Amino acid sequence: MNWTFYPLNKKIPKALEKVVKCFENCEDKISSTLHKYKSDEVLQIICPEFERINYVVEKGKSGEQKIRVPVMYGENGKPELSFEVDAYNREEKIVIEVEAGRAWTNYQFLKDFYEACCMDNVRYLCIAVRKIYRNNQDYKKICNFFENMYISNRFEIPLKGILIIGY
Repeated sequence: MNWTFYPLNKKIPKALEKVVKCFENCEDKISSTLHKYKSDEVLQIICPEFERINYVVEKGKSGEQKIRVPVMYGENGKPELSFEVDAYNREEKIVIEVEAGRAWTNYQFLKDFYEACCMDNVRYLCIAVRKIYRNNQDYKKICNFFENMYISNRFEIPLKGILIIGY
């Protein structure tokens, strides 16, 4: 298990250390060097760990099983636009996305980043990705992307931090 927290000049918050611990507790069950699970399968394995630390977790693909975080509100404060996430802790304002094969290849990590930046009541984003997928070092490539983005100092990022976990 590897992880990197951005920006690199900030210490990882305690709430995100708990997320890392969830992944570490399941490492032998989800390690991409040992298993070829899809992201939903990884999420299902780690779900009890997330729930133990007060996350609501997507349970399936039907409407009420999904977790939606509002982006825009309309008349009478009703959410008009929301994005779906894998897990969310409203109190800590943390969104977790678990990815597998599409993380780097289809730039799913960028979609996760964009959506988290748009969401109301979100301060931190955690993206968990395979260390290696089809001979690509997804974890390292995604970390390199965020490191360069933060170093360039050309973006105003509305999140307090981003945690990338390589499983």
